[in-house]
Amino acid sequence: MLRILCIHGYRQNATVFKEKIGSLRKILKKVVEMVFITAPHQVSDSDFRNDSGTVVDGRGWWFSGPDSYFKALDPSDHCFGFEDSVKAVENAFEENGPFDGILAFSQGAAFAAILCAMQQREELPFHFDFAILIAGFKSRCSPHEMYYQETIALPTLHVFGETDAVIGKDVSEELLLHFKDPATIRHGGGHYVPATGAQKQSYLEFLQERAQDKDRKITPANDDGDRS
Repeated sequence: MLRILCIHGYRQNATVFKEKIGSLRKILKKVVEMVFITAPHQVSDSDFRNDSGTVVDGRGWWFSGPDSYFKALDPSDHCFGFEDSVKAVENAFEENGPFDGILAFSQGAAFAAILCAMQQREELPFHFDFAILIAGFKSRCSPHEMYYQETIALPTLHVFGETDAVIGKDVSEELLLHFKDPATIRHGGGHYVPATGAQKQSYLEFLQERAQDKDRKITPANDDGDRS
């Protein structure tokens, strides 16, 4: 079974994200173990509520302006708190790892895409073998620009909605350009994690390939071609 670290979106937390992807967890429960992590930074808008009206302890992975300001498409010369979030993921790997991959949503997906680049640049003390990036986007913060200078070779699955009004499909498609041979799931909906029958097979096929990659690493071929 693959182990995946799950990284929530902006104004969410581990509990909220776990609840929101309940359908996906049900689909994947036989092939993956999911561990959820909460971002270290609290969003100052304490009046934010979820779909049921409950006040949410909203968190973010970084802010592009003071007073916990963040807009995905606003250019900025700042990424306040980003290093703390990288450290939080490092701690998660140390305390609950290892993890085979990362699954992330929205700002979390943008964050995870940067982690993919940092790993390729050998800037991380931990390692993962793939990423599933849902409603992801390229960070507009200038300190992050260096992470988009070379094509990222890590296997990735990019998931985005044709009618997403928060992170438009063109923005997610822009992120695709920075990855080598990315797999994709395009759905007709908006800003959420799709988990219907139409997407089920694509998730499973991607994860089955990753499980096969893991198996080959664990039981490499002998010189005579047999498997140990």
